[in-house]
Amino acid sequence: MAFVKDLWTKTVRTPDGKPQKVKTARHGKGKRWLAVWVDPDGNERSTAYDRKADAERKIATMGADIARGDYIDPSAGKVLFVDLAERWLASRIVDPSTKIRYEYIHRLHVAPTYAKRPVKSIKPSQIQAWISDLSSRFETSTVQTAFLVLQGILDLAVADEAIKRSPAKSPIVQVPKRTTEEITAWSDERVHALIDAHPALFRLLPMLGAACGLRQGELFGLALEDVDFDERLLRVRRQIKKLGADHVFALPKNDRERVVPLPDWAAEAIKRHLSAYPPLACSLPWEKVDGKLRTHNLLFRWTDDRFIKARSYSETVWKPALVRAGVIPAPDKDPRQRSRYVTSRKEGLHQLRHYYASVMLTGGVSA
Repeated sequence: MAFVKDLWTKTVRTPDGKPQKVKTARHGKGKRWLAVWVDPDGNERSTAYDRKADAERKIATMGADIARGDYIDPSAGKVLFVDLAERWLASRIVDPSTKIRYEYIHRLHVAPTYAKRPVKSIKPSQIQAWISDLSSRFETSTVQTAFLVLQGILDLAVADEAIKRSPAKSPIVQVPKRTTEEITAWSDERVHALIDAHPALFRLLPMLGAACGLRQGELFGLALEDVDFDERLLRVRRQIKKLGADHVFALPKNDRERVVPLPDWAAEAIKRHLSAYPPLACSLPWEKVDGKLRTHNLLFRWTDDRFIKARSYSETVWKPALVRAGVIPAPDKDPRQRSRYVTSRKEGLHQLRHYYASVMLTGGVSA
């Protein structure tokens, strides 16, 4: 059932029984025409308009939506973006570090623009302007993650019937694509110079990065029990991962363990390292901050006999070694007299993994 009601007049019967229109108490006040319809749940809904034609158009649209099964309660779109965002973030079944990143990206890049807005008010053109602004200030990966979070929240709005269609899926919304940079593997001379530039306590780290292709977190999490000296193998079974302010043991990237060959010279280097620096028994939660504690005899330790943290290693060991090896210039000093290095991803520890891959390919072995 659907009809249009005139709020300014009503029909009464004269003494002789004839219908006659008379003014109501709200005549001339507010909107005159009320579109009235019954939703699929049997509830009467209504919206007021200034013009009768608009009210008639509304009931026609609602009737067609109900018939197609596309009906959305007009008041549902009034829900605030922040309410949907909280539900979406809480519902993510992802790796803990990924969830922390989503929450961080939402807090810094999504919420400031959208949090207080009714979800139905968000337009494709506004999303594109937001993407363009982010792209001018941040790396492509940050923009892509911010858009992923926004799109996920708007998809939830569609699923919960707060809106019919996601404005993030409009053809005019274009997210920048990450450009594929050509990777040039470091030379043998550069890798050897970098290894020599490391202090003795940490020298085995770049050795194994170059010899076995381990990622940074996998090197930090490598334990004595992962080394098979007889078979000349390394079993890559865990990494040390940062979760917010905490650290945990976790499976390697993509949740996959693997076994890699251990060259003879690298095996001997491990033995020399162990004779000078015995393994460190380290206990950390598994996968989550409140996970079950696991203890492993780590090959590498920090100067305080604790596990190595990525930032500490990068700023006080890796980057100074890059300077000594002639890879990057000496650092400047910031206003607080802290060393400020000029680096990019091309000078990160991951370069040793690229070097390893190039050596394997040169030898006809798939990395």
